[in-house]
Amino acid sequence: MNKYLFSLVATFLIISCSGTKKLVDVQDPYEERMLDTLMVVASKIKEPDTSFFLETYNASEARTIDLLHTKLDLRFDWENQYVLGIADLKLKPFFHSTSQVNLDAIGFDIHAITNLNAGLPLDFEYDGESLQIKLEKIYSQNDIASIRIEYTAKPEELPIGGSQAITSDKGLFFINPFGSDPDKPMQIWTQGETENNSRWFPTIDKPNERCTQETLLTVDQKYETLSNGKLVSSKENPDGTRTDYWVMSKPHAPYLFMIAVGEFAVVNETWNEIPVSYYVEPKYEKDAKAIFNHTPEMLSFFSEFTGVPYPWEKFSQIIVRDYVSGAMENTTAVIFGDFVQKTERELIDADNDYIVAHEMFHHWFGDFVTCESWSNLTLNEGFANYGEYLWSEYKYGKQAADHVRYNELRGYLNSAQNGGTHDLIDFEYDNREAMFDAHSYNKGGLVLHMLRNYVGENAFRASLKYYLEQNAFTSVEAHDLRLAFEKITGQDLNWFFNQWFFDKGHPNLEVNHSFSDGIYSIHVMQTQDPENNAAIFQLPLNVEFFFSQGKSEIKKIIINQRSQVFNFNLNEKPEFVNFDADNILLGTVKENLTTEENIFQYKNCKDFQDRYDALVALRGEIKAKPVFVQALNDEFFAIRRLAIGEINPSNDILINKLKEIAEKDPKSQVRSAAINNLSNIDNTSLIDFAENILKKEKVYSTYAEALALLYELDKEKGQVVAETLIEEENFDIVALISDIFSSSHDSKYIEFFEKKINSINGYFAYPIFGNYFIYLNNLPLSVVLESEDFLIQMAKNNASSYKRYLATITLNNLRESISSKIDTEKNKETLKMLQNVFEKTNNAILEIIEIEKNPQLLERYQGL
Repeated sequence: MNKYLFSLVATFLIISCSGTKKLVDVQDPYEERMLDTLMVVASKIKEPDTSFFLETYNASEARTIDLLHTKLDLRFDWENQYVLGIADLKLKPFFHSTSQVNLDAIGFDIHAITNLNAGLPLDFEYDGESLQIKLEKIYSQNDIASIRIEYTAKPEELPIGGSQAITSDKGLFFINPFGSDPDKPMQIWTQGETENNSRWFPTIDKPNERCTQETLLTVDQKYETLSNGKLVSSKENPDGTRTDYWVMSKPHAPYLFMIAVGEFAVVNETWNEIPVSYYVEPKYEKDAKAIFNHTPEMLSFFSEFTGVPYPWEKFSQIIVRDYVSGAMENTTAVIFGDFVQKTERELIDADNDYIVAHEMFHHWFGDFVTCESWSNLTLNEGFANYGEYLWSEYKYGKQAADHVRYNELRGYLNSAQNGGTHDLIDFEYDNREAMFDAHSYNKGGLVLHMLRNYVGENAFRASLKYYLEQNAFTSVEAHDLRLAFEKITGQDLNWFFNQWFFDKGHPNLEVNHSFSDGIYSIHVMQTQDPENNAAIFQLPLNVEFFFSQGKSEIKKIIINQRSQVFNFNLNEKPEFVNFDADNILLGTVKENLTTEENIFQYKNCKDFQDRYDALVALRGEIKAKPVFVQALNDEFFAIRRLAIGEINPSNDILINKLKEIAEKDPKSQVRSAAINNLSNIDNTSLIDFAENILKKEKVYSTYAEALALLYELDKEKGQVVAETLIEEENFDIVALISDIFSSSHDSKYIEFFEKKINSINGYFAYPIFGNYFIYLNNLPLSVVLESEDFLIQMAKNNASSYKRYLATITLNNLRESISSKIDTEKNKETLKMLQNVFEKTNNAILEIIEIEKNPQLLERYQGL
C-alpha cells in the first residue's frame, strides 16, 4: 500500500519544515503513568493491587484452517452494484482435526453451500460477517475439503468505514455504475488491504493466510479485465458477454487478490519472457509506456539487488478512477490512482518512479514474503519505502537517493512530534488501520538504511537474499528478519532490533566540541524524553575530521550512554568536524556551529545532506550571501532551488542570473523557483521575459509560474493567455487560471469552475474549490443562488469523499460570508436576498450532514 495519498490528504495541510542535520529537539506530549510498588507483608492480607495490568497485545491470527486454493466465478449486477459469485475453496485443518470451517464473509446473501467431494449440501450459520460451515465429517490434517459457496456480495450496502490511508473499506467499488457521468468511465475495481476482500468473496481474510487462485470474470465484451496471475483463456458467450479466465499458480495472501473491469487500453511488452502490461484509459494509450517508463529496468534492478529473480508469472499495472488510496501492490496486478495518469509532457520532471518502485518492491517484500500480522506491517511497507531509495540511488545517484532519505526523515520527525511515537513493531495499536503511518513507512525504511550501513553492502544483500529464500511464500515477523541477518553476518543483532523495531522513538542528541592541548573532545548527550523514546540508544557513527591542506580522517565512535565524551589525540586543531559523517542517524542532532563552520561544511562536504543542512543554517546570515550565490551553480537541483530562495535580486547581475536559470537550468523545479523569485520585482521589463518563457517552456508547472509572473505584471495580458488555456486539464494550469478567474465579476466562468471541479481528482481539487468560493463571492446573489445547486449535489452525491467534503466546506464558507454581509446590509431588497441565500445554504448543509454516512466526514462536520 502506498503512503502518498494519506500524506497528501491529511486534513489538506502541508507541513513544511526546514532545518539541518543539527535539528531542534522534538518535544513529544506524553502520558505519565505511575505504578505502585508491590509489597508482600506476611502478617496480614492486602487487598489486590489493581494498578497493574497487561498491555494490549494484538496477536497474529490463530490458524485452525489452511486455505489451499480459491476459485472465483464472478458476474456483476451494475444496476444494484452486486457481485454474483460462486467460490470454490480447497482447505484442510491446519493441525487439529475439525468438522467446522469459519470464513470471513461480510454483507453477503448466502444462497447455497455444497461439499464438492460428495455433492451434498452443508449446514451453516451466518451472522453477516462470519460464515460457520459444518462439514459432513471430521477432517484430519491430511484431509482436503472442497466447498462451493454460492452468494451475492453487496459492498455498496455496507456501513461506510475507512482511514486516512485507505479512505473506504468496501473492498469492491463500482465507478459510475449507471454511466450517468459522461466524463467518467464505468469501472469495477477492488481494494483488499487490510481485511476488506472478504466483502466480495468468502475467505480467511488474514495476512498470515495464503493460497493459489483462479478467477473467472464474466463481463460485457466492451470491457477489459485484470486479475492476479496469467490470462489463460477468453471465451465469448452467446448472450454477448465474455468470460476471462485468470490463473494464479503461486500462493499469496487473500488481501492481495484483485479484479478490475473497465474500458482500458492495454499496452503490452515483455521482460525476461515475463508478460508486462499497462492498463490506462484509451486517451492515454500513447503515454502508457512513459507513465511506467522504467518498469522493465526496475524488474532487473530489484532482481539483481535482492539476488532473487522476480518470483511471479506476470507484472501488470492499472490506473483506475476514484481510487481510495495511492496504490496497492496486489500480486502481479498493481492498482494506481489516476494521479499517475499523465501525458508525456506532464511527466517531464514528474515521473512516477517513486510509486512504481514502491509497489514493485512489495512483490518481494509483502507479496513473496508477507508480514504475519499488521503489527509487523513495516516488514512490508518499510521495505517498499526503502525500495524508493534504492532505485533512486541506482538510477540517479547517491545525492538523489539522499534527497529521498532527507524527506523521509523529515516526514517521520514531523509525525513523531505531532502524533507521538510507538514501537515500530506495534502490538498495542487501537486499530489496524493506524499502522499505516510514518512509522511503518518512513521509519521502517530509515531503519533498514542504518542496518545496511552497519553490516555493510555485501552482507546486507546476502542477508536479504537469505531472508527471502528461507521465507518464500510464507508470512514472517521481525525476528525472522533478525535471524536471517544474524545467520549471514555471524553477529548478535538483538541490540539493533530491540531499540529500533521493538522500542519507540529516536535519539535527540546535543553535541558540543572543544579542543585543548592536542585533545579534541566531543561531548554527546542523549536528551530524548524517556517516556516517549528509548532512554539510551546504541549508535555506531562515523566522525570526519577535516585538516589543513585538504586532508581528512574518519574516526568511528559508539554512543551508548546518556552523556558521553569522546577524546581524540590530534597533532593540529581540525578546521571542521563532521559529526555523523555518513548522515545515517535516524534522529536529531543539535550543534551550535558558527557561520564559518557552516560555510566550510557547504564548501567541503560532499554529501547532499551536509551541503543542504549548511545552507539552511546559513539563512539570513549576511556573511553567507556569497555562498548562496555560489550555490546557484551547485550540482544538485534541490540545493540550487534552496539557494534561489535566499537570493535578493537587488542588482542587474543577480536579476540576469535568475533569468538565465529560469531559461536554461535542466531542472524545471529550479526554473520555477527562479521565475517565482523574479515575481518579487516590480519591473515591467520582465513582461517580455515572461512572454518568451511561455513560448518555449514545456513543463506545465514552470509554464504556470511564468503565466503567474505575466499576470502579476500585466493583468490584461495574463488574462488573455489564461483564456486560451480553459480546455487544459493539467492541474498546475487549472489551479493557476482558476486563481486568475476568481477575481472576475463575470459569471461566464461558472461553467469552467464546475467542469474542472468535476474532472480534477478528489484531493487535487482543493485549490479549485477555494478559488470557486472567492469567485462566487464576486457574483450577484441571484447567480450564487443558482450556482449553489452544483455544490449541494456534489456534497450529497459525489462518489469521492474528498469532493463531498470540499463541496460542503465551500458551502459553509459561503454561509459564513453571507452571514457577515447580513449583519451590515442596509438595503432591504438586498437583505432579503441575502437571507434567502443563507437559508438555502444552511438547510442544504443540515441535509448533507443528515444523509452523510462516512464517519470520518461526519466527525469533521461536527463543527458545522
